[in-house]
Amino acid sequence: MASADRVTRRVIDAHSHIGELAAWKFYNLPTPVKPTVYDFAGLDDYLKHHLDLRGLERGLVLPNYGIPVQEQPFSLNDLVLDAVARDDRLSGGLWVSFLPANRELTMRALEKAGEARIVALKTTFLLGGNPNPETWDADTREVAEACFAAAEQHDLVFHFHTSAGGASDINNFIPMIEEFGKRVKIHIVHFGGGVSGHIKLVPQFLDWVEQGYKVYTDTTWAIGFGPRWLMTEIEKRGVGADRVLFASDEPWSDFWGEYWKIAGADVGEELKERILHGNFEALYGTG
Repeated sequence: MASADRVTRRVIDAHSHIGELAAWKFYNLPTPVKPTVYDFAGLDDYLKHHLDLRGLERGLVLPNYGIPVQEQPFSLNDLVLDAVARDDRLSGGLWVSFLPANRELTMRALEKAGEARIVALKTTFLLGGNPNPETWDADTREVAEACFAAAEQHDLVFHFHTSAGGASDINNFIPMIEEFGKRVKIHIVHFGGGVSGHIKLVPQFLDWVEQGYKVYTDTTWAIGFGPRWLMTEIEKRGVGADRVLFASDEPWSDFWGEYWKIAGADVGEELKERILHGNFEALYGTG
């Protein structure tokens, strides 16, 4: 975060996190650790140490999360609402959960889904549950349907964390996307997560686009070949150029590493510009 380097292109960050996260004894470590090193505690930190430091035009902020406490990311929804109300360079996403145990917290969040500059919902299955509708009981489906209904009503993009293995594996998202992905815009965060996720997702993702699914993705956490293959296939097939957005996932990833995956790729400049800012503007608006 100390680097004062600034981008020389127009860049909009389509997925980043705001709010402090406590140190935690991850994986049964003997003492609590803070693996991100830093976070953006509030609006001023986010602007100073992210947008302004790097010369970014705008950013989409979501509650910071990562510790196994269900209430923690919900507690940052008010911070997101305050941040987007105070600075028009920011858009925001609210935290929700499909878990019936979090029903009250989720319904409270959905009451704010129509607020100005709220453009997204975000959830993960790292904290429990499964995205596959075939695994849902009646209570889970009720909460999930409420989330999708709110996204549809307010034209929100639903961001879902993906990563290799477990409930977050891309295989578990396929039935959900095919059930809801023509009703609601779905952003597959981290592009399927890892080598297996990229290999499964590149052809499937572009097939979905051709078939009319409202799917989007970013290349954060992507393994070396993943962004290159995705962008090459987009240019080869002539589909999907409008469905990939630049994201930093700061503070959980590294801005410059994510930036150069796109800016340094051996693909056409038009595609790079669409990913770095144009697709965000088409999806979320220009201001």
